[in-house]
Amino acid sequence: MSQGAFVKRQFGHRARLVLPYAEVLKADEQAHAARTMWNCLHAWWQMMPKGKRTLANADAAIRQARNDVDFLAVLPAQAAQAVLKTYYQAWKNCWDGRADAPNFKGRFRSVMSVDIPQGRDLQIKRVHRRWGQVNIPYLGRVRFRWTRSLPIGKHANADNRITGARLVKDHLGWHIAFRVMTLESAPSPHEGPEVGIDAGVNLPLALSDGNHIDHGRPARLQDGQADRDKWLNPDEKAKLLRLERQAAERKQHCKPGQRTSRRLHHTYDQIRGLRAKATRRHQDWQHKTTTALAQQYGTVVVEALTITNMVKSAKGTIEEPGKNVAQKSGLNRSISQEAWGRTVTMLAYKTARYGGALHKVPAPNTSLRCSACGFITPGSREDQATFICKNPDCDFEANADWNAAQNILHLYRMGHALIPAAGRAVVRRARHVKPPTAR
Repeated sequence: MSQGAFVKRQFGHRARLVLPYAEVLKADEQAHAARTMWNCLHAWWQMMPKGKRTLANADAAIRQARNDVDFLAVLPAQAAQAVLKTYYQAWKNCWDGRADAPNFKGRFRSVMSVDIPQGRDLQIKRVHRRWGQVNIPYLGRVRFRWTRSLPIGKHANADNRITGARLVKDHLGWHIAFRVMTLESAPSPHEGPEVGIDAGVNLPLALSDGNHIDHGRPARLQDGQADRDKWLNPDEKAKLLRLERQAAERKQHCKPGQRTSRRLHHTYDQIRGLRAKATRRHQDWQHKTTTALAQQYGTVVVEALTITNMVKSAKGTIEEPGKNVAQKSGLNRSISQEAWGRTVTMLAYKTARYGGALHKVPAPNTSLRCSACGFITPGSREDQATFICKNPDCDFEANADWNAAQNILHLYRMGHALIPAAGRAVVRRARHVKPPTAR
């Protein structure tokens, strides 16, 4: 939304909380209560007739549950309302075909989080250069790490303010993610060149101008298996392998239905810590890389990939078993680890911030078509790293990822860019319908 020469911008800022052990237990109780509230709401939704599945009835059920169950009463009322709004929005996304239907949340597989929808309840105050204080409902005043300026005090107004926050727990502990709305001057149009980007596994980002970007870590091991832990150094990989073997050995001693031992949970926590460290390193690389791309190029073109379909299992059925299941499983892990969707999301808001634009083009045949002659000939991609056109009149040979990036940019210049919606290029199509093919 623009107002003259200014534009409203919404972003999030995450900071680490410093909580005593007693406050950590209270925050854990609130997170478990929020997850239980979601599961109770989902069970209520499934039991009620369709005519009575309304927000008013769900709100009344939530209020009654908080009055009857002491465990749910530890969750603030505003946080309980946020659970209801999030659940209802999940169903709207399902009805619009943007996501699958919501389901129950598991204790160990779901992220522990508590929403604080009212920004005025936070009462943020900066203590000194490195620390700040924030008021959290049912927890009181707690400290957090101050790493960037926030619109508080005399700097806060209707256009520059904190609209809310969310408490999130990971292996490092509890963090608070502020939702910030600011009014900034609109950026001038970016005069940089156009570039097509092809996301891959062996080469993370291949650019159409040849300035390929690599994270300096091998995508595959020598035996052909995907390296899931490429963001860890050799010592950390050895430690992770030892912990995984230790966890497998201790799990053998757990009988079905028996409660998991504390030693096994401690081993799982150590494994989770190493995985989280690798994720943080990858996200740091993604942020730095996408920022550099947004500053250098005015128009960025990427493929409209349906990643969920690309990482489906190849096991098949009993009647029709799949082929090359192990190789497909390794490829799926590599695709998931590269997090292409997160890279595109970062490029979308960073290009807009620097005055550029992100466009998406249809993905089919971008890696099979020759960028020199435009024909698709069988056998051109016999080698994953090299593209050799089999057209007798062409004989074009180049890097396979660079060839795909050239095709992506060419589709945009020919007018095949998908229609952007709400400031970002997305693909809207009905569920269970094949994506359109490129001509």
